[in-house]
Amino acid sequence: MNDSCIFCKIVAGAIPSTKVYEDAEILAFMDIGPIVKGHTLVIPKQHTERITDTPVGVLARVMHVVQKIAAAQVNGLKADGVNIFQANGKAAGQVVPHLHFHVVPRFNTDGHSWNWAAKKYADMGEMAARAESIRRAMDII
Repeated sequence: MNDSCIFCKIVAGAIPSTKVYEDAEILAFMDIGPIVKGHTLVIPKQHTERITDTPVGVLARVMHVVQKIAAAQVNGLKADGVNIFQANGKAAGQVVPHLHFHVVPRFNTDGHSWNWAAKKYADMGEMAARAESIRRAMDII
C-alpha cells in the first residue's frame, strides 16, 4: 500500500467506492467521472504504478477481470461495444499513479468518439528503425 495513493485508499476502505468486483488481489469499481455511464476501473490491490512494473501474474489476474467486466458490460448493460485503455506515466495521460484499466461500455448512440490525428513515418526505413529499437530493447528485458 502507498499512503498517498487514492486507489490504495479505496482498496483500504478509507475512501468509498461503488464496487463491481472484488477478490483477494483485484478490485473493480465505478469511475466517478465516467466517459460513458458504466465506465469501470480495474486495479490490482497491490500498489504498482505502471504496467512495466507489475508482476506478470498480477497483470494476468487484472486482465482476466478486465475481460469479465467487458463481457458483463455487453451482457448486463447491452453495450454495443467496449473500449479498454490504460496509460503509463504523465506523458501518456496517467493521472493516478496506480496501475488501472478503464473498461468503458460503448453504445451506438453515446456520442463519444476517439479521434486522433494519425501521423506518418517519413518512409519505411524510419518505421523499420523504430521497430528494430523496440526489438533490441525486448531482448534486454
